[in-house]
Amino acid sequence: MCGIVGYIGAQNSVPVLINGLESLEYRGYDSAGVAVLSEGVINIRKTKGKVANLRDLLLEQPAAGNAGIGHTRWATHGAPSDENAHPHFSNDDKIAVVHNGIIENYQELKARLQEKGYVFHSDTDTETVAHLIDDFYKQGNDLLESVRKTLNVIEGSYALGVLCTDYPDQIIAARKESPLIVGIGKGENFIASDIPAILKYTKDAYILGDKEFALIKADEIKIYDIDGNEVHHDVYTYSWDVEAAQKNGYDHFMLKEIYEQPKVVSDNLARRFSEDGKHIELDGIKLGKAELENINQIYIVACGTAYYAGLVGKYLLERMVRIPVNAEVASEFRYKDPLIDEHTLVIVVSQSGETADTHSALKLAKAKGSRVLGVVNAVGSSIARDSDDVLYTLAGFEIAVASTKAFSAQVIAMYLITLHIAQELGTLDEKNFVEIKNALMKLPSQINDILTKAVPAIRGFVDKYIGSKNVFYVGRGLDYVVGMEGSLKLKEIAYLHSEPYAAGELKHGPIALIESATLVVGVVTQEALFDKTKSNLQEVKARGAKVLAIAMQGNTSIEEVADDVIYIPRTHWMLTSVLANIPQQLFAYYMALGLGEDIDKPRNLAKSVTVE
Repeated sequence: MCGIVGYIGAQNSVPVLINGLESLEYRGYDSAGVAVLSEGVINIRKTKGKVANLRDLLLEQPAAGNAGIGHTRWATHGAPSDENAHPHFSNDDKIAVVHNGIIENYQELKARLQEKGYVFHSDTDTETVAHLIDDFYKQGNDLLESVRKTLNVIEGSYALGVLCTDYPDQIIAARKESPLIVGIGKGENFIASDIPAILKYTKDAYILGDKEFALIKADEIKIYDIDGNEVHHDVYTYSWDVEAAQKNGYDHFMLKEIYEQPKVVSDNLARRFSEDGKHIELDGIKLGKAELENINQIYIVACGTAYYAGLVGKYLLERMVRIPVNAEVASEFRYKDPLIDEHTLVIVVSQSGETADTHSALKLAKAKGSRVLGVVNAVGSSIARDSDDVLYTLAGFEIAVASTKAFSAQVIAMYLITLHIAQELGTLDEKNFVEIKNALMKLPSQINDILTKAVPAIRGFVDKYIGSKNVFYVGRGLDYVVGMEGSLKLKEIAYLHSEPYAAGELKHGPIALIESATLVVGVVTQEALFDKTKSNLQEVKARGAKVLAIAMQGNTSIEEVADDVIYIPRTHWMLTSVLANIPQQLFAYYMALGLGEDIDKPRNLAKSVTVE
């Protein structure tokens, strides 16, 4: 949940590090720092707050050098502070370390090191790593072996960058369960948590595998496994460009990414049908009739927004395929000893492909013999590599912490998976397939229609409801799931207390919370459930609530109970989730904007959750 960048080459590393950290700030922004090696001395500059604070500090206290490592932090151990910011030093200032992840046995290691005389200056688990490397180094090992021995001692997850004054021509990098790539340049090389940090300089990289470490010089890269054996990787060339990581005239990345959704949906549909248009083709995934007939249950496992996309999948698969489906939060799934085996298909969903809880759930599923289908955005990520099959969501960069286009891409993936399995098992006839396919192909233009026409009305609703202290999202079936995602967005970026409820459950307790002027967002796009949900909205209206409804065009009777209505274009019942969510994204965005919040960098959150 933090960002790492490193550089070694002919140019001054500091501008490269700062540019990289600014590109990675979506991964954490509690503090930032750099360590730069020059003339046998490592100069560290670090400070609490955002990368802009670090940039200002470097203007007051300049540093320069041809080798350097940098870090932007999302705090786990120790409060955000100058002392807890990375990089961390060994006591003799010889070794500097940056770290993403969590060292689970750091307290035991810290006590052992303190007995040897090491003095700790922070509350972090990371400082333990710097002292451990130093301890092995003082025992006569070279730097590379000292790092390797340290990796065999520490438990938990890590991505590491290491500098040493005695080795001015190299950086050591290592990873386990936390992403790290080695960027390949000409006469210069890089390390980074994610490609945006170095995309300005190179698109070519080695993706480090789990428990691998690398020795990186300006003109040489060597990669080793945990036992010290050299390993070889193919070079991966990223297709994304620098422009994809820029705002391109939008005030915020979140708004840009909301407006990118028509293209994202179009891209995901364009390559997933057979040449004759009669079948779904999932990137060569081998889930045919023979494999599927061996499956007697499906689990969908994810976290946060991806979990809500998974709930859409659960609803559709059970409805259209008639196989039992469980949707589970990944952090709970792995601890409940789930009843899964070789007859279980486990679908894991993650934008980054590095979500720690989801990756752990994947490993548990494979250990129990289940087949794992990964639905991820990041090519070469841990979940992509470790899944039996992968369906990429083709969302491109998503920089804003609050996910928008990634959710739409994941929901489209759920649609496609459902249609594929239903076709293979014969639960979807050709007539219905053609009807759904035609509706799918209209989604990009329908999303664009909402973005074009709904914004002025939504901005007016924001002016009307911006004083709300409590907001409730209600719906039934797929609408309830969409309400969960809408509620989450409002919490994430506007910091408003918001809760989703199944509309029929209101009378079983939650309706006690309704009082005069409480805002209730009613999602009522499922026509089979329209009258029932409308009655539930009437119940809250009778108790003084204000109702903002999201409904399909033509269902104007909702105006009888709603103070305001946002209409979405008409579509097939199973496809409403993508369309109904667009107004929710816009409402959350403009509410946060009106409240003056930092939309792309909401407090306490980070984009890629690589700790458990």
